[in-house]
Amino acid sequence: MGYKISLVLRIIGLSRSTYYANLHHQPKPRIFAGGRPRSRYTLTKDNKVVSNEQVKEWLCELITAEGIAYGYLKLTHCLRRNFNLVINKKKVYRLCKELAILKPQRKIKRKHPRRLARNRVITASNQLWEADLKYGYIAGEDRFFFIMPIIDVYDRCIVDYHIGLSCEAKDAVITSKNALLKRQLTEQKPVLRSDNGPQFVSNLFEEECLELNIEHERIPFKTPNLNAHIESFNAILEGECLSQHEFAGYAEAYATVV
Repeated sequence: MGYKISLVLRIIGLSRSTYYANLHHQPKPRIFAGGRPRSRYTLTKDNKVVSNEQVKEWLCELITAEGIAYGYLKLTHCLRRNFNLVINKKKVYRLCKELAILKPQRKIKRKHPRRLARNRVITASNQLWEADLKYGYIAGEDRFFFIMPIIDVYDRCIVDYHIGLSCEAKDAVITSKNALLKRQLTEQKPVLRSDNGPQFVSNLFEEECLELNIEHERIPFKTPNLNAHIESFNAILEGECLSQHEFAGYAEAYATVV
């Protein structure tokens, strides 16, 4: 025989109403938010991993070339057809929104007119530089890192480069400034050629090029031959370095590439 409930409640100072209210109380199961975390990459039909930053670059190229009137549904179809991606319309919409290239935004006139790349006769260093973005995969951390080299077309030297876990317009600006400092170019500036990646089409990068007196030109869609020197360098970097290693962490990737 135990003590009476009323006596125990009086001793511990708990009201009877509170006791009986919780006597048969069942804890409610925790409800978790639906959905899954956003992935940082997209798969192709043959299960190759493609960075979302690469998909963004392809979206910019599609918009620049043939997709002026395209909405995200048509862009989804283009990504599946042209790049063999397994991607749904919701993800394409999100990436387009991050890039601010959805149809209402595309009606806004750009502050800086686009200069198309043209064939040039190069006779000396520091006349034409090419820049491009390269992606590497860190298997141990399941994420990408980014390399943005700038090459001199005449002497084939990498003037400067950026490497990091992200590569935004501000990083492209800093790398371009460092390249000018390394070559001690204060008066005669080179032409800087790039593709249509989000780093290079941003207002920040265009404004800094104007301030630095650099002529920035972009290659048309599906014309990598106009950026052949940096494309060739990145292919060598992929074949002789990135594809030969499985990186456990960013520090290892940085040390290997640099």
